[in-house]
Amino acid sequence: MAEDMSEVLGRLQGLQEQMAKAQDEVATIQVTGESGGGVVKVTASGNQQILKIEIAKEIVDPNDIEMLEDLVLGAVNRALERASEVASETMSAAARSLLPPGFPM
Repeated sequence: MAEDMSEVLGRLQGLQEQMAKAQDEVATIQVTGESGGGVVKVTASGNQQILKIEIAKEIVDPNDIEMLEDLVLGAVNRALERASEVASETMSAAARSLLPPGFPM
């Protein structure tokens, strides 16, 4: 029985290590969302932090700030959606790698 418990604890430790690796990997992932045909680009990390916002100079019109705000909002939302998708895929792949072959998900 003691061997069984130590085996279970060893597996749990391995699981924790692999999930920590997957979380580290997610943090390094960068995705970009665009709007307005690419005139506004937002880069986000896999853990959904905005890293960079790029706005083409030709789109900046002081008389139409509302349009620029809408473009930035659209690009931010696209970047965050992509970051969420990529993070979910990465974490799911890590979890699947820990399951025995043929285990239903």
